[in-house]
Amino acid sequence: MLRTRRTGNDRVLFKLSGRIETREDIEQLQQLLAVETSGQQLILDLRDVTLVNQDAVKFLCRCEADGIQLENCPLHVRRWIDQVKDRTGRRG
Repeated sequence: MLRTRRTGNDRVLFKLSGRIETREDIEQLQQLLAVETSGQQLILDLRDVTLVNQDAVKFLCRCEADGIQLENCPLHVRRWIDQVKDRTGRRG
């Protein structure tokens, strides 16, 4: 499930909940992010995300690399993201 809330100061907050685990989930998120106006601060609130898979973690890594802020990221997801960043940083 995805809820979107626009806040002041050119911020767009996407509140995610449930699972991010299928290609369709990730594609839907990519499409929603792609239509936002450049110059806006995009934020993904992950407080209510319960399950992610490896593809979702890679997607979240790319989001951060593109300047999208991840808020309220569950600790297990944050650790996994950091592990992926460490591995790709050593290769790059």
